[in-house]
Amino acid sequence: QVQLVESGGGLAQPGGSLRLSCAASGTIFSINVMGWYRQAPGKQRELVAIIATNGNTEYADSVKGRFTIYRDYAKNTVSLQMNSLKPEDTAVYLCNAAEVSTVVDGVHGYLEVWGQGTLVTVST
Repeated sequence: QVQLVESGGGLAQPGGSLRLSCAASGTIFSINVMGWYRQAPGKQRELVAIIATNGNTEYADSVKGRFTIYRDYAKNTVSLQMNSLKPEDTAVYLCNAAEVSTVVDGVHGYLEVWGQGTLVTVST
């Protein structure tokens, strides 16, 4: 079974920085896209940043220039460096792995996997 384990997050002051990390474990042959989404109270889940196998990245307009996504392809990890944090960045951040090539019950297939989420609070 493929799992995503997140670390990082917590409380930061406006203008501060935090780093989130996510590690995938289990039987994994490859992962096409890894990234981060977030969900604030009362709002829909939104994409923050993703990075594909070919290195292409996509960022939400609201975080461009402030957040940077990194990926270690050998270790199946993804990190999100968040700088110049704003109160509106407060949310639960969820790690995502899409098109995970794996084996389930002896059969090869592709899964989408979510982490459990980590809370980021930006406040004075």
